[in-house]
Amino acid sequence: MEMFDLLAQRARVTPDRLALEDLHDGERYNYAQLNERAARLAAAARQQWGLREGDRLAWLGHSRSEFFAMLYGCAKAGLILVPLNWRLAVPELEVLMADCQPGALIFGDELADAARALGSAFTDLTLVALDQPVGSERHYHQDLQQVTPDLSAHPEKSPDTPWYLLYTSGTTGRPKGVVQTFRMMLANYLNIGLAVNLTGEDVLLNVLPLFHTAGINLYSSAVFFVGGAVLVARNFEPQQALEILEQRATIFFGVPAVYQALLEQPGFSGERLRRVRSWGCGGAPLSLPVAQSYVEHGIHVRTGMGMTETGPTVFLLDEDKVIEKIGSVGRPQLLTEVRIVDRDGRDVPDGEAGELLIRGPNITPGYWNRPDATAEAIEADGWLHSGDVARRDNDGFYYIVDRWKDMYISGGENVYPAEVEKALEQHPAIAEVAVVGIADERWGEVGKACYVLRPDSHVDEDALRAHCRERLAGYKVPKVFQCLPALPRNALGKVTKQELRNGAE
Repeated sequence: MEMFDLLAQRARVTPDRLALEDLHDGERYNYAQLNERAARLAAAARQQWGLREGDRLAWLGHSRSEFFAMLYGCAKAGLILVPLNWRLAVPELEVLMADCQPGALIFGDELADAARALGSAFTDLTLVALDQPVGSERHYHQDLQQVTPDLSAHPEKSPDTPWYLLYTSGTTGRPKGVVQTFRMMLANYLNIGLAVNLTGEDVLLNVLPLFHTAGINLYSSAVFFVGGAVLVARNFEPQQALEILEQRATIFFGVPAVYQALLEQPGFSGERLRRVRSWGCGGAPLSLPVAQSYVEHGIHVRTGMGMTETGPTVFLLDEDKVIEKIGSVGRPQLLTEVRIVDRDGRDVPDGEAGELLIRGPNITPGYWNRPDATAEAIEADGWLHSGDVARRDNDGFYYIVDRWKDMYISGGENVYPAEVEKALEQHPAIAEVAVVGIADERWGEVGKACYVLRPDSHVDEDALRAHCRERLAGYKVPKVFQCLPALPRNALGKVTKQELRNGAE
């Protein structure tokens, strides 16, 4: 199987069908127009921004339809797109930029200050303003208009050619760029598209951030395979989302916090939302009260599970099992194998917990510039260590019951305690600190920071929260702070984080 030009092929098959609409500015592309836009980006990247095959092109901005022109334009030009998490602070972004070393950065006005700070830090970086350029910055739209696009399909290439990078963090806090490929995107389409019966008549409302695998692949990339339409929201606005779900959308995917917010909106009703035929949820478990509330409205929200490293779809719960198997992520989908093993790598029987291993064409080939991390995570025979503790029941349904490591998920975003601890340790009043994830009705999990003060020091919660916000994305800032005389430790001197979690119950 070779990597073919999906967008050029789709433009040939259904040129006039709506592909994208930006709900913020109303910009619309049919498939022919989107293919032309992507071809123009490919030409501008080479001719105007000086990029060559294999170079990285970074994007910093909120969700917009133009992102997909960048994504498919990079495929045409042989570039690697790097969508940056706009929630990160500039020092965090600098770490990612130093790792992937992009030749150019496209940015939106809403992130202009951060982009220009990065431009000052990386002097060889070409800044490309999507909206209003300043000084020597390139103007995205003008550059695209000044080139002649090549509308033919790009040459075939290996399906494992790096296409885009999505950054996640290791438990040490050092970021890892997860390589995403055409093979992974195709496998994801077969895993999720067949499971929810996607067709060219489907319309997706996408409210998830496009620096995240869910925003790109659940279900946008799969919708493009079948020739459906994607409506891109700049940010999640519950009332706007309800209106689109009522009037236009046929499929929807969100994280638990999104479903909770929709449920709280005035006028929410299943009768109003009958147009939507498929509802999906991931990022964290959907609580029983929320799932039951949706069922009472005639809506069955199907929970699934995946990772950035898995493209992402691995599991999906059957629609008719939403309540019976509440808490389950369902069963592994068509192109994915899974195992649950003990610490010695032996399969465990049903009902027992162990580490979840995953294998299939949806697995990343590895981490950018991190052969050590790749070798640690992916075995020679292709099994990926998920880092999650899972169990399978006697009916073949899987449950994620804990973290193999200490990561927790807040509002669908992974948070790594070591990274938060490192930021808090920089405060002059803090002697030592440990961060754990604790349950939260709205966000699934939030951070709890337990700290010990230095002698004769004092600090209040507001000051610690402000300290964190200067150094971390907002969702990483702990919600709960607890001052302790000492951190609990075992006989080997290691902090016993379970005691800290239990203290929050």
